[in-house]
Amino acid sequence: MRDQPAVDAADTAVYTVPTDAPEGDGTLAWDKTTLVLVTVRSGTTTGLGYTYAPAATAHLVRELLTDAVTGLPAYDVPRANERMCRAVRNAGLPGLAAQAVAAVDIALWDLKARLLGLPLVHLLGAARTDVPVYGSGGFTTYDAGRQERQLRGWAEEQGIPRVKIKIGESWGARQDRDLERVARARAAIGDRAELYVDANGGYTGGQAVRVAGALADQGVTWFEEPVSSDHLAVLAGLRGRIPLDVAAGEYGYTLPYFEHMLAAGAVDCLQADITRCGGITVWMRAAALAHARGIDISGHCAPHAHAHAAAAVPNLRHLEWFHDHVRIERLLFDGVLDPGGGSVTPGADGVPGLGLTLAEERARPYRTQ
Repeated sequence: MRDQPAVDAADTAVYTVPTDAPEGDGTLAWDKTTLVLVTVRSGTTTGLGYTYAPAATAHLVRELLTDAVTGLPAYDVPRANERMCRAVRNAGLPGLAAQAVAAVDIALWDLKARLLGLPLVHLLGAARTDVPVYGSGGFTTYDAGRQERQLRGWAEEQGIPRVKIKIGESWGARQDRDLERVARARAAIGDRAELYVDANGGYTGGQAVRVAGALADQGVTWFEEPVSSDHLAVLAGLRGRIPLDVAAGEYGYTLPYFEHMLAAGAVDCLQADITRCGGITVWMRAAALAHARGIDISGHCAPHAHAHAAAAVPNLRHLEWFHDHVRIERLLFDGVLDPGGGSVTPGADGVPGLGLTLAEERARPYRTQ
């Protein structure tokens, strides 16, 4: 198409938002979260994308990626993704570079959908109307009261029938407290909601097997990163020994990473993070890899970046409604989704693209770059 609109410019902004309470999991703790926003423009139309990453990611976008996409046809997002991946070759694609690529890629898909006047899910092609979500938080830093209030808020007030808490505290050194918190979580939500746990790679293989027995007694069905996902053989061996579904993949930055994980038989459900793995372009490919092996995919965190793509794949299990990111996205953006009843419906309002706009007045106090 000779008259196809071109990408005219790409810009960045960085926002850092303090948590509403100290947050931690099995292997890390934090008290603030940084969102790197990318906007791309074609004529008078703007698309936005973002990633949760250090502020240096914005510098990488400006130095290596802006020139790679400027001037390209705005409809040719896979071409832009490939050019970006080649542009960061010497910088190293896994890590910050992949997150930078992801933010630009998401913005380009948003731009394309806006140029065409379509919700992104309609541009991609819907495989479903509703996207199931699960409430995710239950940080190891929470006391019993805060954990219970959060879980009840999801299960009772919002009607979300799946919730997840963090375990593996202090690299697995507080196993007794982990199991006490799981028991309290089950008591808080009752028997009608599914209970998931995430150890963030905090356990050893043998310890994870022992913990899994106690988790099964509490009706836990999802064991996320029981051991480090760097050790695929251990993860695969564990999967064959426990009755819970094993999930991992959130640290996948490239498509071959997901292929290696799937080929190893390491997971019952593949997690992929659209803001880490190279954006919507690569996330959809990861979903196809999993589908070819009869494996579901789950969207990791950043729910509003995932929602439209999640609705476009047939093997979606669910989307993580992560407390920290939900709070930030509600603060920084207008047009956020409602998870009431346990699912979201991207594109239902007919707004083009992701359906998000930056709430500039609310966002301004948190901008650092």
